[in-house]
Order: sequence, then C-alpha cells, then structure tokens
Amino acid sequence: MKVFLSIVVILFLGGCSVGVSFTGASIPPDAKSISVQYFQNQAPLAGPTMSQTFTDALRDYATAQSHLHLVTNGDLDFAGSITGFTTQPVAATSGSTGQSSLTRLTITIDVTFSDKNDSKKNFNASFSRYADYSSGQSLSGVQNDLITQINKQLVQDIFDRAFNNW
Repeated sequence: MKVFLSIVVILFLGGCSVGVSFTGASIPPDAKSISVQYFQNQAPLAGPTMSQTFTDALRDYATAQSHLHLVTNGDLDFAGSITGFTTQPVAATSGSTGQSSLTRLTITIDVTFSDKNDSKKNFNASFSRYADYSSGQSLSGVQNDLITQINKQLVQDIFDRAFNNW
C-alpha cells in the first residue's frame, strides 16, 4: 500500500511544473526564450544614450534573473518606448527666496509585454520612477548616476509585473 501511494504521489508531482527563478519569479515553464526590443526615446529631454542604457538594463536583468535565453523573437517579449524624462523642483529652501533645495528627475517608460504561449498574461502599461538631487547640482553632473538608479527601479517594476503577478 505504501509503495502504491508513493508511486501515485510521484506521478502526481511529476505532472505538475511551475517555472521559478532564483528571485521567486513565476517564469512560465513552457517559455524558453525572451526578447527585449530596443526602447525608442520619445522624450525630448532624454540624452542620446538613454534608449540603449534602458534596453541593456532590462535585457541584463531579465537574463540574470531567469533561465531564459535572449533572442530576437522570444516566447516572452518586451517592447516599448521612453516617453518621459522630466525635472521639477520638489522642496523649497528655508527662508523667503522661493528657491528649491531639491529637484526631481522622473523617467517614464511605456511597456508592451507579450507571452506567445499565454495571451492572458500580455499587458500594456506605463511605469514611472524618480530620483531627487540637490538643486545646487547641474543635471548633467548627476544624470548618469540618477539614470542608473531609476533604471534599476523601473526594470524591477517591469519584471515584477510580468513575472510576479504584481
């Protein structure tokens, strides 16, 4: 009886499969590849390297956090564009000068995610993140560090939406 029960449990568990990465993401088991299309820059103030920087960040993260192979036309596909790159004052200085002590850089990305094996998981969404910097600094002096910081947050948000049912 124990042998029979053991065989039934093994067969049952062997028929179930869920793809999970080291991060706890639910990668579909039938997905073998991923593609990240080039994210075009449609934000007038973003620098010329913004598209490549963001696209590379998403590609690197997706391949590092999953078992998927990066290809041109994958089972799972990310596409989109950079739609916002703005700065605005966010904190006033003490006193009556009316000046700001902090400035906020906000980046917005529009993303289309497609799962060729399960269209119910497809989505179109906009993701936005920001970082603050001292108004005494020029944007050009802090821009690369801020973009790196914001891209990490955006990539995590996009990955979570696609694979963690967020």
